[in-house]
Order: sequence, then C-alpha cells, then structure tokens
Amino acid sequence: MDLKPVVPFEPILTSQIPQGENWAAQIKWDGVRMLSYFDGHEIRFVNRRGHDRTEQYPEFRDIKNYCSASSVILDGEIIALDEKRPSFHEVMKRDSLRKTKSIEAAIKQIPVTYMIFDVLYCDGNWVTDQKLSIRQRILQDIIKESPHVQIVQNFPDGDALFQVMKQHDMEGIVCKDLESQYIIRGKDKRWQKKKVSRDLLAAVGGATFRDGVVNALLLGLYDKSGNFLYIGHVGTGKLSHRDWENLTGKILTLTIDSKPFVNQPERMKGAIWIKPEIVVKVQFLEWTPGATMRHPSVQAIVDVDVFECTFSQSK
Repeated sequence: MDLKPVVPFEPILTSQIPQGENWAAQIKWDGVRMLSYFDGHEIRFVNRRGHDRTEQYPEFRDIKNYCSASSVILDGEIIALDEKRPSFHEVMKRDSLRKTKSIEAAIKQIPVTYMIFDVLYCDGNWVTDQKLSIRQRILQDIIKESPHVQIVQNFPDGDALFQVMKQHDMEGIVCKDLESQYIIRGKDKRWQKKKVSRDLLAAVGGATFRDGVVNALLLGLYDKSGNFLYIGHVGTGKLSHRDWENLTGKILTLTIDSKPFVNQPERMKGAIWIKPEIVVKVQFLEWTPGATMRHPSVQAIVDVDVFECTFSQSK
C-alpha cells in the first residue's frame, strides 16, 4: 500500500467553549480514533497510535459501498453503542479481538459505526491545506451514509450541544475552527475539546484482592522525568466479573517485590505490586488537592504502550 499512516491532528482541552460564526461544534464520540487509507487497491484501518486494525472491522473493507473517491484518507471514530449511547467498553471488545472466528461472530454481537469527521487525501491529492469547511464539503460529495457509516454533524451552538451531552451522560464536544487546516502531528487551539467528565490512560502498578480475584487497581502516570506517580485506586466501572478474573491471571504474572510508584499510595494494605505493563482507560470527576482522582471508574483495558500514560494527557 502506497499511503503511509500519519499521526492525526488532535484537539486541546478547554474549559471555555469558543464562540463565533467560524466555529462548529461536534459530538465527541466515545470510540476509537481510526484513519482509513485507500490507495485505489487496498484499504487499511490504523488507529491514532499507528496500530493496524483492518482485520477487526471487516464490515468496512469494501470502501466502494460508502465512498466514491478513487483514493482517500478518512479520519473518524469507530463507535459501539450500549443502551443507545456510545460505549468505549463495548468498542474495545471489538478492537481487542484477534481470532477470525471471534471477529466474524462479533459483527452481529457488537455492531459498530464509522463516524467520519475529516478527509486528508482525496483522488490522488492531499487536501490537508484546505479549510475545514472545504474538507467537509468534500466529505459530503464522496461519502454515502448508511446506518453504519455516518458523517459527523456540525452544530452552531457549542454551549447548547454541551448541555445536551451532559443530559445524556455523553463524553463531551469538540469545537473546530472552520478556517483551520489539518495539521499532521498537530495539536493546537484550532480544535478544542470540552469533556463532561475527565478520562485518562493509566498504568496499573498494584492491586488488591477479594476471594482470590482482583477487586481494585492502584494506578499511576509518568511525569516528564519518567517518574511513575500514584494517582489513585479504582475498583468500579464497566469490567465484568470475567474481565476481573482474566485481569487477575495477567496481574499475577507481573508481580514485583517493591512498589513501582515514587510516591506513597494511600491504599497499601493487602496490595501486591506489579510491573507497570497493563493499561486501562479510567474516567473520573476531577483531581483532588493531593493529585489523585476523585470518583474514578474503569472503562476498559487497552492495548497501548505504557509510556503513553503521562500527565500531559490532561493538557
């Protein structure tokens, strides 16, 4: 395949929703960021961390069913619904599958939708230097929408959209400058995200048990100097009992003699320490004055490099 994967443009966190006619607000879907690359012969799906996920989503391989471009790079998110709301936990069930039979069965068990919000390359030409408003018109021209392929909608009133997201317990919104170019490897205020609640990728550095099964995880993040800092413990969330049992088996293979955290965890009684190799997505309300998470819950176990678990995620 001739088209090489790129690092996508990222929004920055904001507490103030930008205003003005040149701003469009979009729903922040709680899914997996996914770029699709079609060179005219072969299509590949690659997540924002550069991991190939083509095999996991076979329902999107025949791109001619939903895109008329002769070659294209599309940017979007793949989402799965749980009780009519996007669920990161559900989509990660699909994303983590590796066996062909399991993937084929999951197409019906966990249906997914590709929410497309940008185009980087079309019909042999890069369009990243075009305004977002023009790129969105290109999407309208080339994408044939269906129940499982959608173009992400613009909303003119970011404040109103954010209130709707709060009412429905959704992740948040992304506000985009309609004049903005698409900056590969970029991250600046031309795209801004405001979340209803916070979330992070955190590494597991310890665990506690109940009846032989892990019942809470001690989590940490890396600072700029590479120090691993404890940020709290979590024992609730969307993991099933079977998930906790499977996690127990993996944790027991990673035990170490001393705590990996440079600071002192608040919850140590009965804890075992492990080498930080397991990564989870955790949602929480806010940071406490002591730099730990308030009301955290585990959303999913994720397959990413542990050194992506940094404090810079909150910027």
